Amino acid sequence: MTKVAVILSGCGVFDGGEIQESTFTLLALDQAGAEYQCLAPNINQMHVINHLTGQETDEQRNVLVESARIARGKVLDLVDAVPGDYDAVIVPGGFGVAKNLCDFALKGADMSVNEQVQIFIQALHNAGCPVGLACISPVMSESLFGEGVVCTIGNDEATASAIDEMGARHQNCAADDIVIDEANKLVTTPAYMLAERISEVSTGINKMVGAVLAMVK
Repeated sequence: MTKVAVILSGCGVFDGGEIQESTFTLLALDQAGAEYQCLAPNINQMHVINHLTGQETDEQRNVLVESARIARGKVLDLVDAVPGDYDAVIVPGGFGVAKNLCDFALKGADMSVNEQVQIFIQALHNAGCPVGLACISPVMSESLFGEGVVCTIGNDEATASAIDEMGARHQNCAADDIVIDEANKLVTTPAYMLAERISEVSTGINKMVGAVLAMVK
């Protein structure tokens, strides 16, 4: 059975993983008959947002602990995950990706990816395994795959410009669709970077998961 690693960035769109995108990813994998394992780095979040008011709080939360909320407790510390145990990897969105899995939220085009995340994803990529990135996650594309990689975050001009500045090639895409870079076995979808309806997110995530699974050797 195909086994897919799903890397989460916490729990909550503004400071962690986007819950609906994460849930749709897990559901699509299960409905396709694939096995999955949620992973997350054991690090503190950049900050904590009150999702009711949108204001930053004085709380401190851990990415692994918060990711366990989405994974119903079944989440593995990324440092303990063995890349060779998996056939593919998917990263749902949420601004926790740009704040916890990388520092795009702070540094824009000068960003860097968390070392654990980079090592794990590049290990699968180097082994010929497909990768799926949703929402804001494709900002990591150039760091993970190198110059010229093709990806999408939808049509946000500022983010797309930063992606191009880093050396990747951004391609505009509808919220419910995907962009596939065949050479790098990378599938990306805009999700809530562009979507206005939950159904659009579901459709795009389903297409992404299906394309990733179709690339598994």
